[in-house]
Amino acid sequence: MQRVLDTDIYALTDEGLSAGRTTIEVSDAMLKAGIKVLQYREKDKKAGAMLEECVALRRMTREAGCTFIVNDHIDIAMLVDADGVHVGQEDLPVEEVRRLIGPGKIIGLSTHSPEQCRDAIARGADYIGVGPIFATKTKKDVCAPVGYEYLEYVVKNHDIPHVAIGGIKLHNVADVVRHGARCCALVSEIVGADDIAGMVARLRAEIASAR
Repeated sequence: MQRVLDTDIYALTDEGLSAGRTTIEVSDAMLKAGIKVLQYREKDKKAGAMLEECVALRRMTREAGCTFIVNDHIDIAMLVDADGVHVGQEDLPVEEVRRLIGPGKIIGLSTHSPEQCRDAIARGADYIGVGPIFATKTKKDVCAPVGYEYLEYVVKNHDIPHVAIGGIKLHNVADVVRHGARCCALVSEIVGADDIAGMVARLRAEIASAR
């Protein structure tokens, strides 16, 4: 589990930001670009449509050697044998998620403060989301940006794998890495890019330059 975020970019889907392309099309491009962690996060689709997409994405991610995480929908994650699930502070508690998905699956939890970080560790989360670092419009009802202070707290005080998230773009990803992030989550900057492979390559160059 300690290697769950042993990569530089954590990609998330969002068909509404994908420039008219489907989630499957965009995910295929991300996987071909070498993305190694992909989270399925589609907030405005019916359960049947999400299941159909996740069946396809589970096959695609297996073939690409990519870790596949499903956001919120534990039932769908279980049905397609996803590698794990990601939940928020107001979703089912980590302990109850673990009872459902078992010990061999990954549980990620969004956190926004040192208290939530410590609670996530105590509850047994395998990794945490740290953010939002900057203001973001890719998620409804998101809390205020936490900036670098919380990220630096996690880096200095805890060993739990973590991913920085929220408003991260090409122009600021290097600065996020300089503040200690080892893995960065991006949504619109990747799924909305005309050239997804080119954007992933540019992001990776920026990340590498800051390490």
